[in-house]
Amino acid sequence: MPFARLARATTPTCHIGLGLAAVGRPGYINLGRDQDLGADRSVEALRARTHELLDAAYAQGVRYVDAARSYGRSEEFLAGWLAAHPEIDDIVVGSKWGYTYTADWSTDAERHEVKDHSLETYERQRAESAALLGDRLDLYQIHSVTPDSPALTDKNLHARLAEAAAQGVTVGFSTSGPAQADAIRAALAVTVDGEPLFRTVQSTYNVLETSAAPALAEAHDAGLTVIVKEGMANGRLAEEHAPQELRAVARETGLGCDAVALAVVLRQPWAGVVLSGAATVAQLTSNLHAPAVDLDEGQLARLAALAEDPRAYWERRGQLPWH
Repeated sequence: MPFARLARATTPTCHIGLGLAAVGRPGYINLGRDQDLGADRSVEALRARTHELLDAAYAQGVRYVDAARSYGRSEEFLAGWLAAHPEIDDIVVGSKWGYTYTADWSTDAERHEVKDHSLETYERQRAESAALLGDRLDLYQIHSVTPDSPALTDKNLHARLAEAAAQGVTVGFSTSGPAQADAIRAALAVTVDGEPLFRTVQSTYNVLETSAAPALAEAHDAGLTVIVKEGMANGRLAEEHAPQELRAVARETGLGCDAVALAVVLRQPWAGVVLSGAATVAQLTSNLHAPAVDLDEGQLARLAALAEDPRAYWERRGQLPWH
């Protein structure tokens, strides 16, 4: 498996990945985006920003990069960076299919992405990803599986995904919504010819949304690599938006709210890779302090008290505007 490369890595930051959702397109739901990106969100500006982040991430030990078909031009930007660095062969590259980007490089589009988990969409987007990333694509994930997703029951799709796995691409899925745990458990039951289909799961987990933890532990025990996304809750745990208790613990540690929030995720025994969604090199560098954060039991208990009802958490997330 490609993730064996991460198991062999020895840098403190090798289990922190870089997600490109915030820099592959001009609009996204993260708070603070106006300050992060500024006015120039041209293709060339975001390409340069993505390459700058990739340079900094690699130099600081990051070895997993996460893109998606719906993250604007994230795959294109990543492919260009990989082509410019043929000497780099220890990066694990993941992408996702199942959403189509529809905003046409606009921040005020009526719809930014359209979800479709059909076999036809998989075939189209697999070809699009292959055209950009070729054999550098290690992991291909179904984007945002929910319990009612047809991707959980479509046997023809499962057969095609198993073919990709037989050709060397790791097959995984991501989840979203208040029923993440149900989606994870349903996906764990999917088999092809008696063998589990999925080898990775990517889910939202942070100090505000902890509901998927038991199911993620089950996935880990079943041999899947667990990738955690939205550890910063789309900016709600960043310094200026963070809950008071998180700010207090951060002051006690001498590090930022972001490092503390990500450190809580890194402490989970089932967490294989924790994504940074940084939009600036300064944010990335601060995120990468997470492995150095030392939290005592009292601090962890205070942070655990911040957890919200998952339905309320996802309702609030759904109300975040596209900036």
